[in-house]
Amino acid sequence: MRRSNRSETSESLLDDEAGSAALEFIVAGVLLLVPLVYLVLVLGAVQEQTLGAEAAARHTARVIGQAPDARAAAERGDAVLAGVIREYGMDESAVDVAISCRPTAAECPGAGATVIVTVRAEVTLPLMPPIFGLDELAAIPVEAQAAQKVSRLWGSE
Repeated sequence: MRRSNRSETSESLLDDEAGSAALEFIVAGVLLLVPLVYLVLVLGAVQEQTLGAEAAARHTARVIGQAPDARAAAERGDAVLAGVIREYGMDESAVDVAISCRPTAAECPGAGATVIVTVRAEVTLPLMPPIFGLDELAAIPVEAQAAQKVSRLWGSE
């Protein structure tokens, strides 16, 4: 009795697959691992900048609220802001700080007011090339706000 070609063909195909499982595992592993590593890098950068913006807003508002007068508040606020930007590795040109007071008064900060400090920054994605402005297009904006009550006796010495 003659054997069919079908069984010979399937046996030869099974013999040809020897050793390719390891290669497939390596390729699939790399294809899945590279995006996962990049995601971890991006999330780390976003978290670092978010924590930096939050720390800058909180500490700047606290220093302004506890300063004895407007000149000292400006000097201390600038010093704290520069220190936080340096500590968190933020790009100084990408950080925008806005200071406002509630209730709105002619002089901000003023006695009895609440100082609100808003810090905005942009997170540039890691390994993003500056070609054609891709690094600016793929930047992620982060924002933090902090409020601090100023003493009613502020500025009176």
